[in-house]
Amino acid sequence: MRFLKFNFVGGIGVVVQLAALTLLRSGFHFDYLPATVLAVETAVIHNFLWHERFTWRDRPSAHAKESLRRFLRFNTTNGAVSIVGNLVIMRALVGGLQMNYLAANLIAVAVCSVANFLLSDRVVFSPADASLPSE
Repeated sequence: MRFLKFNFVGGIGVVVQLAALTLLRSGFHFDYLPATVLAVETAVIHNFLWHERFTWRDRPSAHAKESLRRFLRFNTTNGAVSIVGNLVIMRALVGGLQMNYLAANLIAVAVCSVANFLLSDRVVFSPADASLPSE
């Protein structure tokens, strides 16, 4: 069930990411690589907020400091996988194969999603963290 919730939130995050990418690329004429980084980070922030309140609601943070630590872990795990994965795949598909940047971005998101779920479940929202005493 959690994987379905993760993918539901991620699906909304894909819309957020594609909207940001389209705005940055077509509206503000950013190069596709910097636009990808900013769009991915926008989706990472969106996804963290929903994952904490919905996907891993049963593993609540004990206090605001724990939420901040989780956000930092989410950004350094899921964010890093998403940004590096998206950049490598976008460079290969858009820069190398001349694929449409939105289609290439969808492929990049799909490739990164399984690794991101495992990192979220085992590292960011670890059940062990939920049992730690608050400071």
